[in-house]
Amino acid sequence: MTTPERFIAGAVDLGEIKARAEARVQAQSRGGTGSTALPTSFVVTRENIEAEVVERSMQVPVVLLFGSDEVESSRQLRIDLTDLAAAAAYDWLFGYVDARSVPELVQIFGVSALPTVVALAGGRPLADFQGGQRQSALQEWTAAVVGACVGKLQGLPEQAGPENTAEARSTDPRFTSAEDALAEGDFAAAIAVYDAILAKEPANTDAKLARDNARLLKRLSEAVPGVDAIAEADADPGDLDKAFAAADAAVAAGDPESAFDRLIAILSSSNGDRRIMVKDRLLELFALFAADDPRVLSARGRMASALF
Repeated sequence: MTTPERFIAGAVDLGEIKARAEARVQAQSRGGTGSTALPTSFVVTRENIEAEVVERSMQVPVVLLFGSDEVESSRQLRIDLTDLAAAAAYDWLFGYVDARSVPELVQIFGVSALPTVVALAGGRPLADFQGGQRQSALQEWTAAVVGACVGKLQGLPEQAGPENTAEARSTDPRFTSAEDALAEGDFAAAIAVYDAILAKEPANTDAKLARDNARLLKRLSEAVPGVDAIAEADADPGDLDKAFAAADAAVAAGDPESAFDRLIAILSSSNGDRRIMVKDRLLELFALFAADDPRVLSARGRMASALF
């Protein structure tokens, strides 16, 4: 697989199609939100390439599968990507391209083998791979694509709702008990409150951000006084707990870049459960910052490279 931030070699720019799509998106943003019944998966045709692929890619990543029902790996990819797109809840969309029905699209995207999967963002190819992949690998790849696009795309306006407004968030009474616990230094109690909210509402970004902040504060409060966590980790680079403590210390000191660099370096040389733990801690630290923070965007791209 190629990683996000890399364009497909030899693929042509979509040119006029992209320009028309951008103009239509701008017009829609002025004139309304459109349908709320947007499918997460669809078949790509000559007629809908502009509206459903290029235009949508200005809002969220669109993953295209160029395949054929005659190829077993293509059939499985189509099933898996359809399922993953539905589970992603509009973080990205999936389009299936029957290569034999629309060969001109195969040529436009520079596809040389079937099956080929291409991710589009902002009207341009972002990442691609050829051949079959396990569903778990597909899930990681699509997550990396979405992560690489954070803060760069408009999002789907029809997915916005009153529950996501600042006013709705600020008046949520469930946060009160957690805030009281934080004020008393009871980080475990605050985390438990946020976990309970997330158990019912996994997509509640405010609860997730508050929980991750509380987790960081709890870890920092447990640090041994007088111990230089960064120096300890530098002296013992194989100790994951020390690496995590050093990353926390760097974030608390206002130097998140060094925290990200340290964990991404470990991620590149890790596998199994260790690899998962490092990836999860990176995502937790990313969430402490604005989605469009250039330090986070850069680190997300490097994390994607380390994963693939």
